[in-house]
Amino acid sequence: MEYTYKQEFIRFMVSNGVLKFGEFTLKSGRKAPYFINTGNYKTGKQLAKLGRYYAACIRENNLEADTLVGPAYKGIPLSVATAVAMYHDYEKEINYCFDRKEAKDHGEGGLFVGKQLEDGEKVIIIEDVMTSGKALREILPKIQAAANVQIVGMIISVDRREKALDSELSAVAEAKKQFGVDVYSVVTMDDIIAAIEDGVIDGKEHLSAMYKYRNTYGASL
Repeated sequence: MEYTYKQEFIRFMVSNGVLKFGEFTLKSGRKAPYFINTGNYKTGKQLAKLGRYYAACIRENNLEADTLVGPAYKGIPLSVATAVAMYHDYEKEINYCFDRKEAKDHGEGGLFVGKQLEDGEKVIIIEDVMTSGKALREILPKIQAAANVQIVGMIISVDRREKALDSELSAVAEAKKQFGVDVYSVVTMDDIIAAIEDGVIDGKEHLSAMYKYRNTYGASL
């Protein structure tokens, strides 16, 4: 069977213990039938593959950018791996940079390591997941203080498409509403459910719980 990059990514998450099924209590207090633990990414091989999935997402959505910005800390290796994959897979040379937690006041100085942002530059933010939008909220003022850039979008690995505790909107929809930033994901909860339904991954015994969770907590898009 030939898989799409989205299906391959879901299989990749399962095989690396990142995507698990069962009963999990989330930080929000909700009981979820699946859990995503990106802390299980820890090898060079995993990172190389992650970069290729992010690059495929950028390509699929026809996004054009000069620089990838990886918010510290999880976004740092992801932005580097994605920049490498963009060159390796699509012969697209693209800059990368990441923020410092504190501005450096000696040497080259500045808030960013890597490409120094310039006015008019097109930027894509690279992050692992989006739960509350905290990473976006923290990185935006730094980017805007550095230069008058155009933020083309933000790429995350999984969009849970789950409404927040105090809103009918998902974190992705809230990001668009609050900050005007389009967020694209490699896969969504719907893709994960479809992968089970289609036999891409095992887990048909969890489908009932997945449907119920989506019906209860699924967000307005």
